[in-house]
Amino acid sequence: MAMSGAPRLACADACWSDHPQDAMTNNIAISLPEQRPRQTARRLLRAAADALAPSQAPRSLYIHIPFCAHKCHYCDFYSIVDRQDRQRAFADRLIRELDALAPIAGRLETIFIGGGTPTLLAPPLWRDLLTALGRAYDLSEIRAGRGEFSVECNPETASPELFDILVNGGVNRISIGAQSFNQAHLQTLERRHNPDNVARALELARASGIERQSVDLIFAVPGQELEDWQADLERALAIDTEHLSCYALTYEPNTAMTARLERYEFTRADEDLEADMYELTLERLRRAGLERYEVSNYARPGRECAHNMAYWRQQDWLAAGPSASGHVGGHRWKNTPRLDDYLSLDDGGFAPIIEHEPPDARRAMREQIMTGIRLREGLEIERVCAAAERVAPGARRRLEASAAWHVQVGLLSVSGGRWVLTDGGFLMGDRVASDLMDALA
Repeated sequence: MAMSGAPRLACADACWSDHPQDAMTNNIAISLPEQRPRQTARRLLRAAADALAPSQAPRSLYIHIPFCAHKCHYCDFYSIVDRQDRQRAFADRLIRELDALAPIAGRLETIFIGGGTPTLLAPPLWRDLLTALGRAYDLSEIRAGRGEFSVECNPETASPELFDILVNGGVNRISIGAQSFNQAHLQTLERRHNPDNVARALELARASGIERQSVDLIFAVPGQELEDWQADLERALAIDTEHLSCYALTYEPNTAMTARLERYEFTRADEDLEADMYELTLERLRRAGLERYEVSNYARPGRECAHNMAYWRQQDWLAAGPSASGHVGGHRWKNTPRLDDYLSLDDGGFAPIIEHEPPDARRAMREQIMTGIRLREGLEIERVCAAAERVAPGARRRLEASAAWHVQVGLLSVSGGRWVLTDGGFLMGDRVASDLMDALA
């Protein structure tokens, strides 16, 4: 499925090849088979919420639905093969968690439902879930069209019935996991959908009233040539999508794809080819009117993903569902990535957690640099330097010196009082971010 959230640093010599919801956001991309839930989110979330003024209450919510028809070989996000025997129990448990979280939330401005394949959930259960959301949360901004409510969708699961339910529940944006329009490359990725159904899904969504749409694509697939990637871009543009997420294939630990690579069943794409694909993406999408606003994301003006921007700007968000991770008042936590534990451990609705990081000013500053530099808007120089100096005396001088060097070599530019990556800088973006973060050492 499509995947959304904050970054992991990737190959320094090619392009950043990560999924936006990741290690610091709604899916911490790690394998923890030996860990068991030690506590629930009740105490930490109430403590975090008590420290916030009412005006600071979280305005974003992520929900994780773990069911998939098939586990794709490259995916390291928590998912299980759906046999529809636990969907009802899961939906009831998720609604209890959402009810428990609701008093902590402010007026929601963004919601993102990911997975897994959220649209595998049976339509009647979707109706129950969306009814519960509307009952427990203030969705007035979303229903007035000023907010954003996204749902990830597999092309094979699209139907008029489902989209009508989504629209009635306030959903106004879908993200379609296409990954490729080339059947051979889909087979390499173990994606089991008909590429023609991507356009069909978008048409059904538009007919139901969901005008905001995004398509996910993956490049640097083994065996993929530059011409193949260009053909994928042309197909995506031909269906008139307003937003494209274009990720380089990454080989995450403990995935079947990485195991196959280590067995020499295929060869990963050459780094120069990967960089050529990234540069082609930027050039072609710019000509089509889609501007890069983040390392891997392109949109028509005003159609950027507001939910993901909340991650990258280090805003607060609540999270519900197994493996979902949230951030409130500097606290970060991750729900258990096991459905059995999620279903059986219920503390007044709050979910069991396996990780909690309390507020840490130095960590937060490093994350602000790492996520901020990846955006087209870049980092506000005075604000980030002042904040860095408060965290680590002497950091301002080191940060300014590091940035000046990157400006000198053409990886950063100064624009409107901000440090902004150049086109060449985006290709080396993780290296730039790492160097800037070192100023806090």
